[in-house]
Amino acid sequence: MKFVDTHTHLFLNQFENDREIVVNQAINAGVTKLILPNVDQKSLNDMQKLCEKFPENCYPLIGLHPSSVKNNFEKILEKFETELETKKYYGIGETGIDLYWDKTSLDIQKVSFIQHINWSKKYKLPLIIHARESFDQIFEIIEKENSSELFGIFHCFTGTKEQAERIISFGGFKLGIGGVVTYKTSNLDEILKFIDIQHIVLETDSPYLPPVPYRGKRNESSYIINIAQKVAEIYNVELPEIARITTENANKIFNLKI
Repeated sequence: MKFVDTHTHLFLNQFENDREIVVNQAINAGVTKLILPNVDQKSLNDMQKLCEKFPENCYPLIGLHPSSVKNNFEKILEKFETELETKKYYGIGETGIDLYWDKTSLDIQKVSFIQHINWSKKYKLPLIIHARESFDQIFEIIEKENSSELFGIFHCFTGTKEQAERIISFGGFKLGIGGVVTYKTSNLDEILKFIDIQHIVLETDSPYLPPVPYRGKRNESSYIINIAQKVAEIYNVELPEIARITTENANKIFNLKI
């Protein structure tokens, strides 16, 4: 079985002391492709270094996390576009809107998000959307900007059945399913019963949101197996079938070789 972790931040400081060990553990567990969404200007270099060490396994994305959108965001985005013009990236993100941590920056978060959308269309790369307490604001923007050229993933989907259906109706987006699906209080397992498996991909968001039985610990990409096992239970299919379908879905999104 082969898996793709479509959202992992293995370049962050939480892995400073054992980063290569964690990557190799993931590879040995069958998680052979690790998609690395960027967070801010500082993390870009660390992410690139990791991809250079594991060129067959680690795939870099470029973007400014909505919580990193501050007053100087426009200058950072200018530098990022230069990066896009000169280096190989496999997607745009992590971008979006986060109203959990800071509602006061909503206006500039919207400007940043739209710029990322424009990059996604221009460079024909998938858009990785962070939507925390912001589905309404994001849907409003996507409905204005949507086209056949826009596609990607709604990262860490924890919304309602209606929100999932609305995302699918946009035409080009998958739902990123992570450790939250294993939490008893999430109700995500009940929602997925109404969503065709062709519309989902798997992710860890490591080091955050570890699945059961690792709650309270640092999340790792190898734990995607626990997420896949829960998804297999929800859809009542064998684990290898979950691996096959979600890996194909991810490979198509990021234009990777199967």
